[in-house]
Amino acid sequence: MTRPPKPPPDKTFRFTPRINTQQIEAGHVFAPKFDDDGLITCVVTDAWVGDVLMVAHMDAQALGRTIETAEAWFYSRSRKQLWRKGEQSGHTLRVVEMRVDCDQDAVWIRVEQIGKGVCHTGRRTCFYRTLSLNEPAGPATSLEFRDADLVFDPEAVYGKKE
Repeated sequence: MTRPPKPPPDKTFRFTPRINTQQIEAGHVFAPKFDDDGLITCVVTDAWVGDVLMVAHMDAQALGRTIETAEAWFYSRSRKQLWRKGEQSGHTLRVVEMRVDCDQDAVWIRVEQIGKGVCHTGRRTCFYRTLSLNEPAGPATSLEFRDADLVFDPEAVYGKKE
């Protein structure tokens, strides 16, 4: 088993200030737009198959560490802390490519999964249910499971939830 890379030393990541639309939409400078909570949305897809694996958030620290280590780092809104994907489960994400959208308020990372799955429920992807379309939306809207087989035991990996 290979050792995870050492995290970079703690430092404050500062990105280029946003000046104008030309710079943001047509320039070569990365000037991410963080929301009021200091976060940017990150869409994560499988680099080889193309499936959406998860959507998470990054603060400046997580974004900087992801860029510098080519491993996926995120900010947990529920735990209010930085985390490296796989630090508990061992199911890490090696970043193959990172892109930013047109107005630089979302990033997309294409990753290689090192491990069985990314979802804390034990599945390969967090997107394992579909919604019926062209139906009335509301309390009767139901979900259908797709590609929802467990690929690992979440209790064995994360412990029993209380």
